[in-house]
Parts: sequence; C-alpha cells; structure tokens
Amino acid sequence: MQNNIDHLKPTIVIIDDDPAVCNSLKFSLGVEGYLVREYSSAADLLQETVLPETGCMIIDYRLPGIDGLELLSQLRQRNVILPAILMTTRPSGKVRVLAARAGIPLIEKPLLTEDLFQCIRAALAGDAGSSRL
Repeated sequence: MQNNIDHLKPTIVIIDDDPAVCNSLKFSLGVEGYLVREYSSAADLLQETVLPETGCMIIDYRLPGIDGLELLSQLRQRNVILPAILMTTRPSGKVRVLAARAGIPLIEKPLLTEDLFQCIRAALAGDAGSSRL
C-alpha cells in the first residue's frame, strides 16, 4: 500500500555533484514529504531510462561534463517535460540571461529553504518560469 501512496507524491530530482548539497536538499525535501532522487552528474541522469511523471528537477549549473542548461536542453530534446529550477553560486549576467531565455527559474546558493520551496511549489503548479530569485 505504501508504494501506491508514494507513486502519487511528486518526486524532486536533484542533479548536483556536491554531496553536502544533495544530502541537505534530500533531508529538507524529505521532511516536506517529497520523494527525492539524486544524481551527481548530467551523465548519470542522462543514463536514466525512467524519470518520474510528476515532480520537478533542481539542476546545478556547474556540473562535471556539461552545464545544467545544456543538460536541460538535452532532456527537452528527449521530451522530458518535468519543470526545472537552476541553482548556482554567484551567477553571471550571462547565466541569468540564458536561464531566463530557457524559462527556468534561477536560485542562488547558498540556498534559503523557503525560497527554494517557493520555487518548487511554483514548478509543481506549472508556473516555474515566473518565479526567479
């Protein structure tokens, strides 16, 4: 019975190569009742054959290999439609513009829990592009 309930919960997919960030996010999101999947690189996520149908992605901009915006572009080419939130430390003006063009909210590290949850709620409600921090 528990699996049926869990199947209905939104899943937050975290893509970040920093284990401390992943652990912190996983704990905070778990307390809020979300299911969480973690990936330490774009390559790890791109190898995944089944992604959740409901939820959102929190993608670090600075990933090993390709950056978070390129990862999102490749996922969109594969028809992955989960909303996404881009996170990074001290984003440049260029990254801000690219995120805005991609329609993805940008949140800065260090993450403030309520700001992140606000972005997640907007993403789950289908309004991810309107909440930029």
